[in-house]
Amino acid sequence: MVSLKTSLCGIELDNPLIPASGTFGFGYEFAEIYDINILGSFSFKGTTKDPRFGNPTPRIAECERGLINSVGLQNPGVDKVIENELPKLKKCFFKPVMANVSGFSVEEYVHTCKMLDSEPQIGWFEVNVSCPNVHGGGMSFGTSPEAAAEVVRAVKAVTTKPVIVKLSPNVTDIVAIAKACEAAGADGISLINTLLGMKIDLKSKKPVIANKMGGFSGPAIKPVAIRMVYQVYEAVNIPIVGGGGISTAEDVIEMMLAGACAVEVGAANLVDPYACKNIIEDLPRVMEKYGIKNLSDIIGGAH
Repeated sequence: MVSLKTSLCGIELDNPLIPASGTFGFGYEFAEIYDINILGSFSFKGTTKDPRFGNPTPRIAECERGLINSVGLQNPGVDKVIENELPKLKKCFFKPVMANVSGFSVEEYVHTCKMLDSEPQIGWFEVNVSCPNVHGGGMSFGTSPEAAAEVVRAVKAVTTKPVIVKLSPNVTDIVAIAKACEAAGADGISLINTLLGMKIDLKSKKPVIANKMGGFSGPAIKPVAIRMVYQVYEAVNIPIVGGGGISTAEDVIEMMLAGACAVEVGAANLVDPYACKNIIEDLPRVMEKYGIKNLSDIIGGAH
């Protein structure tokens, strides 16, 4: 009998599968098609202080081995999330959930995290300093060790729950930023977010995405994600949530061998809403194939 259990910042998970923010809504939409309590957890829709309509359309483009999105953090704002979304989620998901938070200033990150900290269902904060689809927020903090550390320190000062920092791959030195976040008090690192990508329509000779560029995700980015998780694992002593191009049980095991204790699945949910369910159900078979009894034993096993 194999064990899929793992833990993240002291909270035990039944398995390492965590649908990534922006690909799973607030959970209850997916609860209509399967019991989402089979998941380890999930990261809910990126939440900001104020409501956001998001970027102009078109904001999704399919491309080779992946897709480009430029949704732009569309969400109802933290007040409405607390008032409307979390009560609906509570009816269908009975485990700790990950709150993904974005901001356009340190003060906005602090406000949103402080508001959500008292919500009992939230187990962790995933502080997103890596969104490539908004101007003046998100990734502008995640490309500088100093700026990322400033956000971490400010959020840690007003929260009681583990703070996991989601980093951008669109940087020269991911290790320096991860180490700065750890030094500032981060409880974990989440990586990677999307790569910055672009697609041009040959007929119109114009960019397909209204915002011109967007976040590229899907199977094509997995080697970059594996490499960055591997590098960061060697440099920090806090847990890593790995993601980027994950779509199979084999991918999950590869990511854990690189150093992840939990694994996010993003774009695959947009292609197949049963993606996470299928991966969880297939993990025991793949574990047996490779002689793995306990998933938690393989974390960092490639080092």
